[in-house]
Amino acid sequence: MKESGRAGVFPAEAISRFVEEGAIALAAPARPAQLQPASIDLTLGRKAWRVRASFLPSPARTVTERLEDGLLMHALDLDNDVVFERGCVYVVELGERLRLPPDVSGAANPKSSTGRIDVFVRLVADRAGAFDEIPPGYRGPLYAEISPRTFSIVARAGSSLNQLRLKRGACRLSDAELEKLHAETPLIDGGADIDGGLGLRVRLAGGKDEIVGWRARRHAALIDVDEVGACAAEDYFEPIVAPRSGFVILDPDEFYILASREALVIPPDYAAEMTPINPGLGEFRVHYAGFFDPGFGWSEKASAGSRAVLEVRSHDAPFVLEDGQLVARLAYERMAARPGRLYGAELSSNYQGQGLKLSKHFR
Repeated sequence: MKESGRAGVFPAEAISRFVEEGAIALAAPARPAQLQPASIDLTLGRKAWRVRASFLPSPARTVTERLEDGLLMHALDLDNDVVFERGCVYVVELGERLRLPPDVSGAANPKSSTGRIDVFVRLVADRAGAFDEIPPGYRGPLYAEISPRTFSIVARAGSSLNQLRLKRGACRLSDAELEKLHAETPLIDGGADIDGGLGLRVRLAGGKDEIVGWRARRHAALIDVDEVGACAAEDYFEPIVAPRSGFVILDPDEFYILASREALVIPPDYAAEMTPINPGLGEFRVHYAGFFDPGFGWSEKASAGSRAVLEVRSHDAPFVLEDGQLVARLAYERMAARPGRLYGAELSSNYQGQGLKLSKHFR
């Protein structure tokens, strides 16, 4: 392969070759939209199980063997439409299997549209030590743990809820490298707060009656994950108007969609991942889907940037979130090679140039 031996995140062209060579086995021929600039959408297989609780397979046992330990409640057949109910945990066998070389590892994230409807999805592999991580040289099946938190969803075999990216070696930029990149190609509009990644702050300020966020409604109707623009936003979310006080109070265990104050740029030779801040800075979770493809917010003419949408949930106590408060950091990673197509360029990119935006399911 052209990228052989070079550290970095694999572009779509390298992932496509892995498919052709059998390192990634697909249940069906890849759809045109399944390959993103630096990732591949994973698809739900036919077998699923409702389980009593989330779990990791132990080093000595597979996912299937753990299911037989008394965690299984009942099986589901995804050949037909299946309702995944909020508050429940499911394990689904994915349509893809891996046979990775010994120097290639994997990492996964929920898709943007999945995170924005508050569906918690994590990748699980046999004998893996952590969620969303595929060890170098892994050979075997893949599973998704699915736990809808606010909205119940409808899905079926072939639906995509998460994505996989492959990488070789150490590819994350240090703070010094990030500062140098920002000096060459501004990554953010305004001053860059670089300390363990590029800092992101929440935007809550706005004009009179300007909507700066959305709060999810409880007891809403089902969301079909494959239907675009089928849901009326007001049936699922209530708008948050820019507060005169400059802050909002997050209620415990409620789900919010907010946006970053900064507009971001991901240059073509890099990808990025949102990472949580130090929990000492606030008792809330910010990201479900935190991966940014090469080209996000970037253009050859001008790098105006796109805002990051923040999926926010408070923990056990009400929490005050102020305009401009630090909420996350963005870690940049080198690409092993520049993708032939970038995010937003000749691709169906739902969120390029976004401000505050709900998932593609809403009109």
